Amino acid sequence: MRHIYLLRHAKSSLGEAGTADFDRKLSGRGIKAARLVAGHLGQAAIRPAVVLCSAARRTQETYAIVEPVLKGVPVSTEESLYLAGRHELLSRLRRLDDHLESVLLIGHNPGLERLAESLCGGHGEAAALAELARKYPTGALACLECGIGHWAEIEAGSCRLTAFVRPRDLGGDED
Repeated sequence: MRHIYLLRHAKSSLGEAGTADFDRKLSGRGIKAARLVAGHLGQAAIRPAVVLCSAARRTQETYAIVEPVLKGVPVSTEESLYLAGRHELLSRLRRLDDHLESVLLIGHNPGLERLAESLCGGHGEAAALAELARKYPTGALACLECGIGHWAEIEAGSCRLTAFVRPRDLGGDED
């Protein structure tokens, strides 16, 4: 069984005048939410084989906060993940090495939300599916499992949503 964890970056600041979207940093609320998610990753013993992370500042800062619970897990920072759409994200997952059983992808909406919805295709835990359909807030983590033999086989509907964890579920705020 392969596992995919899709983490939307934590809440970012609105940005100062002249600051490019790519360079927006986490807000205070975002830092708190990322710490809650890091705690959840540790408590749930979620330890992916690899992390794929957008190169944008807010995703990098989110990763920096969760990294201590993932110590030793290799990370690939990729500019192509910045605001990537569902198709680009799916293509990237299909290129994973088959010896890897799990991946944590830290990225952006709307691509991350559309990828999660497509991969699970309505299959999974009812409460998690309902929350995913409602909103994919910043700092939210979708946990999917799929019975594919090779990453190249991943497609729409090939996964099952096992959990959808929002910062609000962990005692934080939600945007």
